Amino acid sequence: MAKRSIVKIDEEKCTGCGKCISPCAEGAIELVNGKAKVVSDDLCDGMGFCIGLCPVGAITIEQRHTLEFNPEKAHAQPKKTDTSIQCFSCGCGEEKAYLMPARHKMESIWVCTRCLPKLIHG
Repeated sequence: MAKRSIVKIDEEKCTGCGKCISPCAEGAIELVNGKAKVVSDDLCDGMGFCIGLCPVGAITIEQRHTLEFNPEKAHAQPKKTDTSIQCFSCGCGEEKAYLMPARHKMESIWVCTRCLPKLIHG
């Protein structure tokens, strides 16, 4: 066991929308009984890409003693896709371009690398 950063999901706040699932490249988050849950601590790398996508603020990062992150186990997880994840500007999905989560005008959005300069520079 090691003390490290890991995702924490507040079940009271979670609505079960699932927006946090596909951005988790390690496959650590799944819907269980209608709520998002970290299914295995050793799958969570603590990067928190899921945080900005939660519309109700149910996800945080905490420091706690838990299992070490297991990159081999995470890499072996089936990848989840979400066709609703598209660039806010051009509409392309992750099959055509790299997408990154961003905050703009108090909203969580996805932006592709082609549209990112336009977002930054106007």
